[in-house]
Amino acid sequence: MDFDFSQINIGQENIWIINVFLVIFGALLLDFIQRRIINRIIAKLETTETPWDDALFESLRQPLSVLIWVVGISVAGDIVSQQTAAEIFQYIEPARDVGVIAIITWFLARFIKRAERNIINRREQKGEKVDLTTIHAITKLLRLSVIITASLVALQTLGFSISGVLAFGGVGGIAVGFAARDLLANFFGGLMVYLDRPFSVGDWIRSPDRNIEGTVEEIGWRLTVIRTFDKRPLYVPNATFTSIAVENPSRMLNRRIYETIGIRYDDADKMDVIVKDVEQMLKNHPDIDTKQTLMVNFNQFAASSLDFFIYTFTHTTVWAEYHKIKHDVLLKIYNIIANHGAEIAFPTSTIHLAKPEPANMAGV
Repeated sequence: MDFDFSQINIGQENIWIINVFLVIFGALLLDFIQRRIINRIIAKLETTETPWDDALFESLRQPLSVLIWVVGISVAGDIVSQQTAAEIFQYIEPARDVGVIAIITWFLARFIKRAERNIINRREQKGEKVDLTTIHAITKLLRLSVIITASLVALQTLGFSISGVLAFGGVGGIAVGFAARDLLANFFGGLMVYLDRPFSVGDWIRSPDRNIEGTVEEIGWRLTVIRTFDKRPLYVPNATFTSIAVENPSRMLNRRIYETIGIRYDDADKMDVIVKDVEQMLKNHPDIDTKQTLMVNFNQFAASSLDFFIYTFTHTTVWAEYHKIKHDVLLKIYNIIANHGAEIAFPTSTIHLAKPEPANMAGV
């Protein structure tokens, strides 16, 4: 029995359904192919030393997939709009344009973020010093620039006049400035931190004006996150740093040892030789920076002791290493005092008892 294909009659008015199906199927197939290709490219680029190539394709994978579907759905919508007079289809073109702008913005933001991560990871693996503060500042400014530019282009695409928007922004900026002055103060405070760089991520900072001390974890546009030494997070508004003094012990060149030591008054004749031996010990100590100020001098007649002080600096600035060196120096000073037959003084009181008067023998 032969089948007569001429009996199949597809109405002209129903061909658009097949066209829509073909467009959606084509988008699905194209998305599948591009995912396979990009995955293979990324696998090969991971072995290269350039931080840009794999960041580019990693950032492109998801936005490209969304772009294919946005274009495919918009084309299918155009086909459907030719068969119906629904008003919703007149928004397909501007929605597609705005969608494409949003996808490009998404891709650029992802690329900047992944390039930042790759640069930091590659330099850390090579043992190079990474200036996290500068890298974060540049990437944040780049992302902000991309978002602002994309917003203006999207407004222009939707039919809004950019010049009018900018003019409105100039007038409205005054009102916004009054309403959000704290937010703007923190923003410009963060900008000053990025420009002046009084501290960077990873620095130990403290302020004599406020109860602020810890390690900087993150410098944002509004807040700076500081991890205190008891491991609590401290969130400080950036505007605070424009009105307080900030110490940055992480950038000091040396650490100071400044101690006062007292010996007994009974050992006064040994003070001079003890001071000379302590000074010579410090000059010969491998961890003491003799290029810096080094002083050992008899200082004062105290209530219960004769005091001399040591004033010197270590080579290291690492806190734990500094205390090990100070530990060693103080023990050596104790040994010098003991070797000279002297003793370290401690608070004492001497009570003098009056002698009893002799008995009056005259009346006996």
